[in-house]
Formats: sequence, C-alpha cells, structure tokens
Amino acid sequence: MAYLTGFHAIEERIKTGNAQGPILLAKPGPRAREILSLASKYKVRVDRVGTHDLDRLAPDHRGIALEIPDSGPRVDISLDEFIETLGEKKDVLVLILDEITDPHNYGAILRSCDQFGADLVISRNRRSAKHAEAIAQTSAGAVDWVRSAELANLPRAAEDLKNAGFWIYGAAPEGESVHTVDLRGRTALVLGSEGEGISRLLAEHCDRMISIPTRGRIDSLNVSVAAGILLYEARRQR
Repeated sequence: MAYLTGFHAIEERIKTGNAQGPILLAKPGPRAREILSLASKYKVRVDRVGTHDLDRLAPDHRGIALEIPDSGPRVDISLDEFIETLGEKKDVLVLILDEITDPHNYGAILRSCDQFGADLVISRNRRSAKHAEAIAQTSAGAVDWVRSAELANLPRAAEDLKNAGFWIYGAAPEGESVHTVDLRGRTALVLGSEGEGISRLLAEHCDRMISIPTRGRIDSLNVSVAAGILLYEARRQR
C-alpha cells in the first residue's frame, strides 16, 4: 500500500468517490479537520493513529494520510470507448506519453492536462511511471480527474486516432515551430522520454514534428515543462 499525504491530493481523491481509505489521523490541525469533514460526507473511514506509527508509514505526513493502492495512475477508459464517445465533437485534445518513467514528471504533466483541458492521456502499460503516491502528490490530485488509458501498442493507438480524424504531432527539437502549426480540431500531442525522445516506430506514425522555440544553452526543456507549453498553445488556439 501507499499513502497520500498532500492535503490537495487527499481532498481530490475523496471528491472523486474513489477513496477507499482508511484515512490515518495523528494530528487534527485546521486543514486536517477540513479533510475529516469531507471524509464524513463521502463516508470514508478514519482511523486515529499515533504520530510514531504515521511517521513509519508515511514519513512526510502533515498529521494525516490516506491509504491508497500503489498501482500507478488511474486508468478509466479504453481508446475504443473514448473514440466512441466523441460523436461529432470537433475540438479534442489527446496527449500520448511514450515511456515517461519519472513519476514526478508524470504527475506534473497530469496537472497541466487538468488545467488546459486535455480530454485523454494515453501511456504505455509498461515502462511508464507507476508510483501512485508520487504521481498523486505532484499532480496535486489531478490524477483523479484526468481521463487516462494504458495501451500496449502506442503506434497502433496513433493509427486508431488518425482513423478517427486526429492529426498526430510529435514533439522533437528538430520540428517546426509550434507557433506555425494549427493545433485546433482533433489533435494528439506525442511526448517521448527525456533521454531517448519519441521511439522510432511511434515517430513514424506522427503526421508532423513540432518544437518549442527556445534560446537556452542546454539541450532541451524538461518533458513536463514542454507538455505544459504545448498544451497551453493548443488551448490558446482554441
């Protein structure tokens, strides 16, 4: 098991109705009492524990922790189901994450997805970040609101999206400036791992490669920062 200790992460998990609990409470401070009130509303069990016990289970706690399964991001829809639900909707924004293994990057990307209204996040069901606690904390609870799907074959997912009217844009330093590309309509943005970038097979299924104009001296932006910028640009154009 894992434990959420961030106040926002705990609150958002409870609000979704997916918090099985229990909540472990050692020090009922003002923020903890707000969470207890929310837990009562959603009928989440609360257990009183000693501070030493909570120190052992969740060392970075602030007097309260929520027990969760350590199973990675919430997966709540298949790609086929997602495509079926679109109907005639024209503006749809999807993010494809190719082997993002750092849970902090993954969580930060999910937070941007929530803020800029991404409709779906697709990731590989192997070689992706799986640490549920770190993802939930870094995303400030966004993991519980952003729809996601895990798939074995990302190139096939890209083709399925194309068949549903999506344009696939891969992020790469050598790509054309994102400011010159129309990201409206049905759009999927592909981001690769920090070290290797987008895998060759998936890159071959991208319609175009795009980049973020920069003036720095180091190689590239952090992948979570790049995701935030690209999602913002796609939302701005809409």
